[in-house]
Amino acid sequence: MRDFAIHVTDRPGEIVRVANALARKDVNIKSIAGMGIANQGLIRVIADDIESARSALRESNIRFEESELVQVLLENKAGELADVAAKLSNAGQNVHAVYVTGLEGDLVELAFAVDDAKKAKKALE
Repeated sequence: MRDFAIHVTDRPGEIVRVANALARKDVNIKSIAGMGIANQGLIRVIADDIESARSALRESNIRFEESELVQVLLENKAGELADVAAKLSNAGQNVHAVYVTGLEGDLVELAFAVDDAKKAKKALE
């Protein structure tokens, strides 16, 4: 699983621009997060079709970076995120983004964008 970090200006219409670009290529957004700081914005997207999403963003001249995501399944209880974050930190991994990608019963699935996915996967084994 991969995500796209999309750099935008913090102004009305930027989510529309990104969503329309993806929709034109029939890309479904599985998860989205965004934030603005000063006049800059960052939209992070997990798409159902990586190749089509990449093509859509390029054709629309939308700047982006890609990251491989590291997925982990946890019990949905206090302290679980702290344990995972400590393992990643101890492995020297900076977390750039975290997504909730699934919830079922007492379990939660998270996906992390980190510095080095291979190192992070090893730290979480």
